[in-house]
Amino acid sequence: MSGNIDVVVVGGGYAGVMAANRLTQRDDVRVTVVNPRQVFVPRLRLHQLVGGTHDAVVDYQDVLAEGVRLVADSVTRIDPAERSVTLADGGNLRYDYLVYAVGSGSAGPRVPGAAEFAYPVATLEAAQRLRSVLFDTPMTAPVTVVGGGPTGIETAAELAERGRAVTLVCGGVLGPYLHPKARRTARKYLARLGVTVVEGPGTAVTAVTRDAVELGDGRRQASQVTIWTVGFGVPDLANRSGLRTDTAGRLLTDETLTSLDDERIVAAGDSSAPSDLPFRMSAYAAGCLGAHAADTVLRRIAGEQPAPIDLSFPAMCISFGRNAGIFQLGRKDDTALPLYFPGFAGKKLKEFACEASVKHLVTEARKPGSHHWPKDGKHRPRLLREQGGAPVVADQVV
Repeated sequence: MSGNIDVVVVGGGYAGVMAANRLTQRDDVRVTVVNPRQVFVPRLRLHQLVGGTHDAVVDYQDVLAEGVRLVADSVTRIDPAERSVTLADGGNLRYDYLVYAVGSGSAGPRVPGAAEFAYPVATLEAAQRLRSVLFDTPMTAPVTVVGGGPTGIETAAELAERGRAVTLVCGGVLGPYLHPKARRTARKYLARLGVTVVEGPGTAVTAVTRDAVELGDGRRQASQVTIWTVGFGVPDLANRSGLRTDTAGRLLTDETLTSLDDERIVAAGDSSAPSDLPFRMSAYAAGCLGAHAADTVLRRIAGEQPAPIDLSFPAMCISFGRNAGIFQLGRKDDTALPLYFPGFAGKKLKEFACEASVKHLVTEARKPGSHHWPKDGKHRPRLLREQGGAPVVADQVV
């Protein structure tokens, strides 16, 4: 290959920015990031945007490496045969390699009334809309947050700390990832903030109306503002482009994060499904996968064999407003340990994690190739064996 090598990164989130920055290690690589927004959105802050304690935006000039081109647009189709992408404005970009990092959002809720009367919080625009709705809603009005995962817990806590009357409907257990000891602490923090927690059998929401949510056990919960934090969805760009995906729409890849259909396409972040066994959705995983995707591209450019992904999860963290948090330590196989840091320590560690998710991008922009992450070399191969086969190998399309 002669001249410059063009790499198009589709998506400007944690994975896309990390990949773009890392790719600048080679002077002959020209990197273009295509993203619909002109600002970077640290999604770990969206619940704070809703609560009015953070604006959840960062200027791309602060996180993208010098020389990386940003195109504020959306990709409507990928043409692997022509090695080009079609933009929403009608233009086209050609590439030698493409990094698929389109991210994720909320799935369209299938519960009757949820699409009409519930507010998602998974994107900047959704969080801004919800914040505006809450601004026009009396502080005494009942607010219901649906979903007992980290987003639901953090959103409920943030609003309750601002004086809102909040009910958190879990649809099952509160904080499923947390160790039972940490879960008891989480309940204590929510109670201290005045959040009513509804969990256990029969608490799945079966319908949403303009002024209430209905539960599986027949209860009806008054709600003037209903916030929807459950479900997972990814853009359907890969499927529309004729690329193989998993049942959720993630791009299917091998263990090097290379598309099963074309070795010129590499995926990272929430929209990737290596060996049909995707990693847990998180900013931490997205950044690490973005770095590995860039390494795969760089190795292919150099004529070397890419390495399989190796990633362990040391912890997860949840904030309970601005004054408390839980930093849950985990095993390398992403299961919770009995050890966790609560209260002020948990809050400080959670804030450190939020800040670090952006600082890692900044550091990679200044010193491409510097990002490293914990590995164990055992957990992922074991999971692949338990899944019933060897790691998937991509087609060698050149």
